[in-house]
Amino acid sequence: MPLLQLRDITKDFPGVRALDRASFDLVKGEIHALCGENGAGKSTLIKVLSGLYPSGTYEGEIRLRDEVAHFDGVRAAERAGIAVIAQELALVPEMSAAENVMLGREPVSRGLIRWDRVRAAASEALALVGSDVDPDAPVRTLGVGRQQMVEIAKALGKRSEILVLDEPTAALPEADARRLHELLRDLRGRGFSSIYISHRLEEVFAVADRITVLRDGRSVATASAGDWTPDRVIAAMVGRELTRLYPRPDSTPGEIAIEVCDWRVEDPERPGRLALDRVSFEARAGEVLGIAGLMGSGRTALVSSLFGASRGPVSGRLSLPGRESHAPFRSPAEAISAGLALVGEDRKRYGIVPGATVLENLTLPTLSHFRRGPLLDDHARSRASLAQVEALSIRTPSLEARAGSLSGGTQQKVVLGKWLLTRPRVLFLDEPTRGIDVGSKAEIHEIVGRLARDGVAIVLVSSDLPELLSLSHRVLVLSQGRQTAVLPQALATPEAVMAAATA
Repeated sequence: MPLLQLRDITKDFPGVRALDRASFDLVKGEIHALCGENGAGKSTLIKVLSGLYPSGTYEGEIRLRDEVAHFDGVRAAERAGIAVIAQELALVPEMSAAENVMLGREPVSRGLIRWDRVRAAASEALALVGSDVDPDAPVRTLGVGRQQMVEIAKALGKRSEILVLDEPTAALPEADARRLHELLRDLRGRGFSSIYISHRLEEVFAVADRITVLRDGRSVATASAGDWTPDRVIAAMVGRELTRLYPRPDSTPGEIAIEVCDWRVEDPERPGRLALDRVSFEARAGEVLGIAGLMGSGRTALVSSLFGASRGPVSGRLSLPGRESHAPFRSPAEAISAGLALVGEDRKRYGIVPGATVLENLTLPTLSHFRRGPLLDDHARSRASLAQVEALSIRTPSLEARAGSLSGGTQQKVVLGKWLLTRPRVLFLDEPTRGIDVGSKAEIHEIVGRLARDGVAIVLVSSDLPELLSLSHRVLVLSQGRQTAVLPQALATPEAVMAAATA
């Protein structure tokens, strides 16, 4: 008998059915992966399970330990032993690890918190996940991997029997991701059950016992991980075969579009230390120049500083066609006017305005183009926005839909669309496919190829090495802020890139 069953869950929102008789079950001591494109219904299903969408707001049935469960809120689900560990961790940075683990459950005696018991209980929970985190350490001083262990310890401290992990490795370096997987396997051996949601199929196959695929709000298939292959999972997710997930660029590089010389960026968190030291390169029209390196190598610092958005002091020279070599841009506005655009690595912070409409997001950097005297030409804005929606296959009910209501992959295409309206000559893409499904990823790869064919110079940062090596004409490798190699496509093997990234 399964520990947990979700039967025929149906959830409607105005104008859309997010879940359509979706079903899912979990047995004790199992890691069950939930896969699907953005918008397939994964998040909605988890919000039903967690009580965020309370009983009565959906159709269908939740059964826990073979009894019907009615959760009227998140606390009710937590009391039943269900804990959700979201991609964006719910920790208070200024509090200690112990305070976070015991938040809301502090032992009280005579109206006062018993801090000795708080620390003891937190230490016990941290030991349960095998973490060496100091209970007194402020969470803000911990790396993302250790913060995640604090979050899991917090869940286990609530006597949770079911852990729901939503994109748990999205912001983790590889070593921390491996430690998380080892922890989940260890917890499985101790009888804990996990629901694992990830777009990274290699992780799914490394950790999952069973895999369920959602598509268009329906559960389309469930099987043991050994009965799946990555290609079968992808086909079930998108409803079609994807034969060219990583297409080779078919554009021919032309004239130099940007040249960078002796680029230095000071680390804003460590004054006197350099995030980048004497980096020099050029990118050509119609070329995809890949930027490779481990976390902390300076990849994001490079593209953000070239775009005039550095957090630390910048020195060096850059050249663009028709302009003499000049100092770094002082602001993104200067960079935009010179024909540069940047799709940042965090679309929620730097890409979209969630509460604004698709129309407003798409035309935000180009409002001056639509000014007619003191007023905006809304008809021209709509025409330009509709053209981008069509060109990029942006799936939105209308231009008036709130950007925050769209799936992650669709949001990313909105971000791309707004920058393409500026008609850039050089486009910086920083992790453009992070956290999106394989279908949307393939569409963005096609867009990158099309832009290169149209003569745009693309500088691509990606932690997905197969993606980077397949899409790039050349790969520039950074290690601890230093440029260690520039490899042509023929020589840019995973071994060569990793050797240069660790040099």
